[in-house]
Amino acid sequence: MHRELIRFARDRIRLFANLVQPLLWLLVMGTGLSNLMTSGGGPAGPVDLKTFIFPGVCAMSVMFTAMFSAGSIVWDREFGFLREMLVAPVGRTAIVAGKCLGGAVVATAQGVVILALAGLAGVPYDPVLLLQMLGLMFLGAFAMTGFGVMLAARLPSMQAFFGVVQMALMPMMFLSGALYPLGGLPVWLSVLTRLNPLTYAVDPLRQAVFARLDVSPELERTFNPGVTWNGWQVPVGLEILIIVVVGVVLMGVAVLEFRRGE
Repeated sequence: MHRELIRFARDRIRLFANLVQPLLWLLVMGTGLSNLMTSGGGPAGPVDLKTFIFPGVCAMSVMFTAMFSAGSIVWDREFGFLREMLVAPVGRTAIVAGKCLGGAVVATAQGVVILALAGLAGVPYDPVLLLQMLGLMFLGAFAMTGFGVMLAARLPSMQAFFGVVQMALMPMMFLSGALYPLGGLPVWLSVLTRLNPLTYAVDPLRQAVFARLDVSPELERTFNPGVTWNGWQVPVGLEILIIVVVGVVLMGVAVLEFRRGE
């Protein structure tokens, strides 16, 4: 974990590069969608579309950072550093846990910069809200790092890792409700969004933001419908529990993968 933090602090180009994509989503796509909704007579009302997608941008920012942080395991394997860790007098669980926690902290630190731009999206700088979002982003980053470590434990090269990650991340991102409301979707698409773990990382962030906004019940139903199972509203607490369980399970699978590689 300490090594991950040192690498992150020294690599300023990586910090800048990881900020470009979230800023594009927030400022370019958010502004474009807001103009489209206004000109098309949509139900945007007092809710800026940048405000709506801001929680999704926060989730996507930590998701990409966490997954690519886990990819350094493949790099360490290719250059022999992983072999040195595996022969050290520590358990495989310690190595994987340190990697997952380090990736989660690095991704959350990246998310702090995104939270600093909350005012541009119309999100209030409420200290309690920002702390809530930081905690939720850490849990989501932990789960995604566990997923990345699980993949990196078996994939033989960086090319294979990034190919598989790209194939997995894009569907997860678009099926999470990060960029569009989950209400009123076709049945088949609704099922896919409910099966996507990232959905349960995005929705609590959006619930926390909308709890600080003064919007009508109609706009609340449109832009913040929440996640439902057969008509039952899934509580935020259960969504958080799902993310924690997913993260622990994925980390456990990664530990087993490392043990098999002994």
